[in-house]
Amino acid sequence: MQQPIISISNLSKTYASGFTALKSVDLEVMRGEILALLGPNGAGKTTLISIVTGIVNATTGTVTVDGHDIVKDYRAARSLIGLVPQELTTDAFETVWATVTHSRGLFGLKPDPAHIEKVLKDLALWDKKDNKILELSGGMKRRVMIAKALSHEPRILFLDEPTAGVDVELRKEMWALVRALRALGVTIILTTHYIAEAEEMADRIGIIDKGELRLVENKDELMRKLGSKQLRLELQEPIEVVPTGLDGHKLELSGDGTTLTYTYDAHGARTGISALLADLSRVGIRFKDLQTHQSSLEDIFVNLVRDGK
Repeated sequence: MQQPIISISNLSKTYASGFTALKSVDLEVMRGEILALLGPNGAGKTTLISIVTGIVNATTGTVTVDGHDIVKDYRAARSLIGLVPQELTTDAFETVWATVTHSRGLFGLKPDPAHIEKVLKDLALWDKKDNKILELSGGMKRRVMIAKALSHEPRILFLDEPTAGVDVELRKEMWALVRALRALGVTIILTTHYIAEAEEMADRIGIIDKGELRLVENKDELMRKLGSKQLRLELQEPIEVVPTGLDGHKLELSGDGTTLTYTYDAHGARTGISALLADLSRVGIRFKDLQTHQSSLEDIFVNLVRDGK
């Protein structure tokens, strides 16, 4: 059985204003996985990351990082973690090399130019090493933030909205970069409200809404359990009601009576489509076109948050 590298138990955060940002969160993050925390803005994603990385104190609950309690054994826990915050915070007048080297020193580690060189090369920053931060594009600045987070050789990397405000091309490069880091054995937790990002990258997905962790599920399993397929039949002639001979099928008739929609489990042993088509023929309903639609992670997410399950 895979061992968790982060264990979070009964974690809550209520601010002095009385606002509760997190409510009794339990979560285990497995070594070497990519976990995406998905949720609307203000759902509690950044608060959760801030507690684990020691920026914010929890109101209740415990967090251990590779067996180290983040309060009692703060230095050991924090040394295992790299954080790439949402906001780009670097000294604009420092060079790339200086700022990344300085970050390593903050953890009390001896200089290691070979490691810094490797990080900069991995992030395609090597040719910019002598540039001042202010000379870089937004995408390059974000890479520098990742380089700073990796300067002390952490085993866990938190990425808070890593592609907020970057173009699609750069987003794809960032995804490739995250996968490469995971291949090196780094455990990655990213927060995002780009659902495509979670669908593309994550091994598991956690959905946070209003401070509560609604579910944590293997991505493929989540889409299998909650994803459904629909078959839409455009009828040759409109009908007013679904004939009683079709009662055994889950059918919805459109408002104008021209479309029948059949929902089924795409992964079930039997979809029931052949039986439906036979029954349609038997009751004399003809159709001129049919289309299938599979629900995406976005559909699942929207339904979960809307229903407040």
